[in-house]
Amino acid sequence: MTTPVVSIAYHSGFGHTAVLAEAVRAGAADAGAEVHLIKVDEITDAQWETLDRSDAIVFGSPTYMGTASGAFHVFAEATSQRWFGRAWQDKLAAGFTNSASKSGDKLHTLQFFQTLAAQHGMHWVSLGLLPGWNSSTASENDLNRLGFFAGAGAQSDNDQGPEGVHKADIATAEHLGRRVARTARTFALGRAVA
Repeated sequence: MTTPVVSIAYHSGFGHTAVLAEAVRAGAADAGAEVHLIKVDEITDAQWETLDRSDAIVFGSPTYMGTASGAFHVFAEATSQRWFGRAWQDKLAAGFTNSASKSGDKLHTLQFFQTLAAQHGMHWVSLGLLPGWNSSTASENDLNRLGFFAGAGAQSDNDQGPEGVHKADIATAEHLGRRVARTARTFALGRAVA
């Protein structure tokens, strides 16, 4: 059985998004993947090569001013070298983001990730969860409590540090990691049969 390689390319300004990146890592590792955490604002040549050999790349960034952070945008522009050679063609992609507001225009950040992935010819892996916390019997502790479909969205109060990341959002990010790893394994099996 092939072990999928999943890389998490992320930026974290104040530590909240790093907590989510670690949760995605834990979920993917739990599903049997080889997982690499890559801070995009400190990326090395060796880490670029790791991204190139990955089966899946999960993009992560806080949502600042309605989009991914400036540091993530610098990384996204630097991927153009991979774009020219189609280095990431047919890899899997997914994404997660965090902001202080319940909405905070996080969907725009996830759509930015989707567009980046599409430009590279990647296949997007959605969250695959129904929305939680949307009825009188639901709870803020439900998975996908903020109701995103495109990826994992998290909300962290701006007067709390990384320890304030909501446990349900951490569990949702872990779910995303497991889903990406399992999907990568399915894709690898399909390539082996073809």
